[in-house]
Amino acid sequence: MKPAGLILAAGESSRMGADKALLPFGDSSFLEHLIRLFLPRVAPLIVVLGYHAEAIRGSIALRPGLTFAINPDYRRGQLSSFQTGIRALPARARAALVTLVDHPGVADTTLDAILGHFDAAAGSLVIPRYQGQRGHPVLLPRPLLDEIAALPLVASAKQVVRAHHSQAVFLDLEDPGIVADIDTPADYQQWRPPGS
Repeated sequence: MKPAGLILAAGESSRMGADKALLPFGDSSFLEHLIRLFLPRVAPLIVVLGYHAEAIRGSIALRPGLTFAINPDYRRGQLSSFQTGIRALPARARAALVTLVDHPGVADTTLDAILGHFDAAAGSLVIPRYQGQRGHPVLLPRPLLDEIAALPLVASAKQVVRAHHSQAVFLDLEDPGIVADIDTPADYQQWRPPGS
């Protein structure tokens, strides 16, 4: 059984000044590019939307295995969106591959390497690294997802991940997209997707 997938795309993109989910990336957008990467590898794929949810959802063609979860409280922060996505997971999902919409540069081989360590029975936490720096996406087993779902909104999902570092599998990969967080216009100008 495949793990589920979560893409968090509910924020206001205030530092970018435009919806990051809709920014051009290669021949598509940030969000569409990530959906194309994730959808063949996870089941189901849940995209969490909030700010400009209808416009963003309207830009994405519906397809089997893809669902949207709307976070009406997206202004309360990223954790609220993460929790919205966790609540939308089916009960059978034993893990989820989680990323943020502003990390579209990750390579398909990185996803394959992470998912190669998926073991529903072992419940592995898998974190990719590039040159020693941790990044996205992260594979989280169900017990950790449940812990994150129970956090107060003043907390951070990173607290749960850090508490379980001793159980984590760290993958050192040659993929700068793991740590390429595209938050501002300057970030966007500096990053170029492969083939561009």
